[in-house]
Amino acid sequence: MKVRFAPSPTGLLHVGNARIAIANWCLARRQGGRFLLRLDDTDTERSKPEYAQAIEEDLRWLGLDWDEFRRQSDHIAAYEAAAARLKASGRLYPCLETEEELAYKREQRIRQHKPPLYDRAALKMTKEQLDRAIANGKQPHWRFLLSGGSVSWKDGVLGERSVKLTSLSDPVLIRADGSFLYTFTSVVDDLETGITDVVRGEDHVTNTGIQLDIFGALGGDARTLRFAHLPLLTDADGGPLSKRTGSVGLRQLRRDGVEPAALAGYLVALGSSTDPVPGMPADLAPSYDLTKVSKSTARFDTKQLLALNRKWLHGLDFTAVQERLPDGADEKFWLAVRGNLDLFREVRDWWDVVAGDIVPAGDPADAALLRAAAETLPEEPWDEATWPGWTATLAERTGRKGKALYLPLRRALTGEDHGPDLKVFLPLIGRARALKRLQQAAG
Repeated sequence: MKVRFAPSPTGLLHVGNARIAIANWCLARRQGGRFLLRLDDTDTERSKPEYAQAIEEDLRWLGLDWDEFRRQSDHIAAYEAAAARLKASGRLYPCLETEEELAYKREQRIRQHKPPLYDRAALKMTKEQLDRAIANGKQPHWRFLLSGGSVSWKDGVLGERSVKLTSLSDPVLIRADGSFLYTFTSVVDDLETGITDVVRGEDHVTNTGIQLDIFGALGGDARTLRFAHLPLLTDADGGPLSKRTGSVGLRQLRRDGVEPAALAGYLVALGSSTDPVPGMPADLAPSYDLTKVSKSTARFDTKQLLALNRKWLHGLDFTAVQERLPDGADEKFWLAVRGNLDLFREVRDWWDVVAGDIVPAGDPADAALLRAAAETLPEEPWDEATWPGWTATLAERTGRKGKALYLPLRRALTGEDHGPDLKVFLPLIGRARALKRLQQAAG
């Protein structure tokens, strides 16, 4: 087995890309196959080195590696050779129509209640006419002559699929400026690199029919290729997943503090009946099963992702996060705060509570309680018995209990209404900080 993930470095990866990358990677690793990362960068105007670098960085952050790496821009000679073969066989033919002329033809066919397909008028052009046009400064674009009939395959997710080639226009494979389109270069690469399985989004189903026709025209055996098309993602309400705000981009999710294990676990289970379990791809690959993916669209719900993120963080051992913690933070601190984290970046806020300066919250109605708390604050050393002993003394002295007692103390000591168990957290804050905050909150 050999699979490929082939993003175009014309932008940053989003969760849809990540889902396809993880599916390919897990499939290859489970079957002992090879994973090729290919940058489809023949669009020289839009492809940028910074996007190429970001793609590699984001994939590594997600826990993915690759056995082979390939840039399409390094293999132009292979595409030119393949194009020459198709031209020689008559399957690639030159066209001289402008965009305006093609648009006019489409409009005319629509008015005639005909499908807006290309009419293959260029096939009637003689060599002399072509040579004369080129001599006058025109450059042709090149279309692939579809074979007609239908192309069928058994899809690894969608089941039996068929594309009727007679209902499609002959696709342009080479632009007038000589640059190659993805439809063509992808097939040449798949042939040259020995790809056996193509796993990608459902929006490529029609492309698959066309590319299988090109594959055969180049001498490939379609029986050596297996396809699986994953249904596209929608938002939590079932609408199109919008990239407008960048909220579904991997780079933004990283900045927001989403853990790669949470995202990987969520994407692996998305669209299947399997409950998501957080984990890195290496942990998820052995049980990955493409046949469990539903044919229906999958809903990407950020709330579910964040719930999985919390679950992952709450179970992490100190050794797994030690290098990411602020200087001075120890295992006691981590075990105290991890159960209150939605995102790892919140660790810094809790470290400020323990080791830095915060603005304690106080209400004038609680001033007497907080003064009494400062007066009765036990001497150190402190342990987990300090908090219950101290609050019992305060309850007896002030008559307060429950929320009326605990909430003002928590607000004064941490500046928050909720947080770690103060039985464990108070000894980390220490007496000096606790006394200062109680006195400040009391006013």
